[in-house]
Amino acid sequence: MTYEHIIIFLPLISSIISGFFGNKIGERNSEILTSVFVSISSILSFFIFYKVLAYNYNNNVVVATWISSGSLNVNWSINVDALSSVMLVVVTLISAIVHVYSIGYMSQDPHKPRFMAYLSLFTFSMLTLVTSDNFLQLFFGWEGVGLCSYFLIGFWFKKESANAAAIKAFIVNRVGDFGFALGIFLIFYLFGTVNYNEVFQLVPNILNKEITFLGLNVNSINLICVLLFIGAMGKSAQLFLHTWLPDAMEGPTPVSALIHAATMVTAGVFLVVRCSPIYEFSQFALNLITIIGMSTALFAATVALVQNDIKKIIAYSTCSQLGYMFFAAGVGAYNVAMFHLFTHAFFKALLFLGSGSVIHSFIDEQNINQMGGIWKKLPYTWVLMIIGTLALTGFPFLSGFYSKDAIIEYAYLRGNTAGYYAVVVGIFTALLTSIYSWRLIFKTFHGTYNNKKLKINTMHESPFVMLTPLIILAIGAIFAGYFFKELFIGHSSSNYFWTDSIKFLLPLSLDHPPLWIIYITPIIVILSIPLSYYLFVKNKNITNWLANENQPLYNFLLNKWYFDELYDFLFVKPLKKIGIFFWKNVDIKIIDKFGPDGISNLIKIFSNKAVKFQSGYVYQYAFIMLLGFSALLTYLIII
Repeated sequence: MTYEHIIIFLPLISSIISGFFGNKIGERNSEILTSVFVSISSILSFFIFYKVLAYNYNNNVVVATWISSGSLNVNWSINVDALSSVMLVVVTLISAIVHVYSIGYMSQDPHKPRFMAYLSLFTFSMLTLVTSDNFLQLFFGWEGVGLCSYFLIGFWFKKESANAAAIKAFIVNRVGDFGFALGIFLIFYLFGTVNYNEVFQLVPNILNKEITFLGLNVNSINLICVLLFIGAMGKSAQLFLHTWLPDAMEGPTPVSALIHAATMVTAGVFLVVRCSPIYEFSQFALNLITIIGMSTALFAATVALVQNDIKKIIAYSTCSQLGYMFFAAGVGAYNVAMFHLFTHAFFKALLFLGSGSVIHSFIDEQNINQMGGIWKKLPYTWVLMIIGTLALTGFPFLSGFYSKDAIIEYAYLRGNTAGYYAVVVGIFTALLTSIYSWRLIFKTFHGTYNNKKLKINTMHESPFVMLTPLIILAIGAIFAGYFFKELFIGHSSSNYFWTDSIKFLLPLSLDHPPLWIIYITPIIVILSIPLSYYLFVKNKNITNWLANENQPLYNFLLNKWYFDELYDFLFVKPLKKIGIFFWKNVDIKIIDKFGPDGISNLIKIFSNKAVKFQSGYVYQYAFIMLLGFSALLTYLIII
């Protein structure tokens, strides 16, 4: 057994034990077991990452022969390279932190073993996804993550809103996954294989090959890239397939941190980066990714400006930052996208778990308008949340500063229309990000205390088991950008660290952007802090006046650009009507009538008839037997 086996299968083992035997081993043992097992996976992931860094370690461990049918041969493998090693560290570290945090946060929940089992199973699915060496195994992990997200979002299943959110997340992701599945089918049709290395080597052979799709002749590479990106859009909540992400906040806060920071939502970014040997040959797809990415970043930032639910503000922030990652990949800076994914995991998990600490103190209150003035009551949470906010906004020399600025700089150096569009939108979105982030901090911790249900004296700091994970994440939010910048996006990184795990058809520009590109974002971020303090603490009347004077715009943003209403009108209500029609006229009147109900009625009729023969008189039974024997004898004589 190798380290790779232990990393992947320890979370699965802990999930099985906690899920099936949790009541027998006890709640405390379930919590300790799952947390320890995932922590061991995390430690070993760092060891693997060190081997990749120091020795260019590259390994492919075949677990088993999975499918062998005709020309389709698929192994269950654990593929370790630079890209997967980064994802291993991110996934296992954040998962271990969330497991430990959940011990405190879920202390009063009666179903802790089941919750911990779901977390571990989610981790296993994500690890399966990032260590795959073929598209089929990738899809298996992809769907496993989707299924586990359904379990976790709907964990409090007695809440109608949680059930609705879980179903919504599952269905919206299936829309994207349908495109993803079509992309995999097309890959197998064109290449005769689903193994990464084989597919990537054969891509140049079909550059000019066209295929008929929906009655149109389209370039096969463009079509593959677009279909795969549709899958990424669903999983990473990009514009048009984003509606599930804010509703996913109905799950427990540790779930929000795990899904939003390091696992499920980053799977789409990982997919695009992993498939860089294909995307490098499709400028159309790259431009599409850039446009969708930055449109998502802008959309989510505008909506976050007016939200009042603390978790939904951070959720839209996630959506916005994912947009940054995608537009980085769209301009060909795949390593920069991974760098932002890496730094984002720390400060976003910090913000989610920090918000959980606040919610825990307010006894499940999530409306920031019902908070305020508690920074002295929750001093540690306050400081840690500020660190996460500074990193998110890109404050100089914190993690987000290095990765976010690099995205804008490389977009500018790309020198095409999509890149310039991304630069403008990216800078404006950075301003909005800073404003809504500080709005959350100031309305939550500063100003006057507004909660009428709880007295401020009841506010208390979270226990040590919840604060320790926050401190670890804060260290990452401060230092991860500085220490890993040169490794991930340095001029030699593509050759030294990433090697063949990321393909660059054309090397990224080594030029330096103009100084205004370098300095404008940090300046905006710094100036937005006193501006936000004035607007949300010192003079709240200005924001109220702006909202009243621009009521249509305010309602537009508050209702999330009316995407939910539009989809409800176009898809949900018509499909419900069609479903009710078929239920009443096909299911009940035809299938049930002539199927199970019809058969049941016939059996009932025959049973009633047969009962009449059960008189209890022996002479009647003997007479019937005699008639039967006579009929049989007559038949035999005639034959």
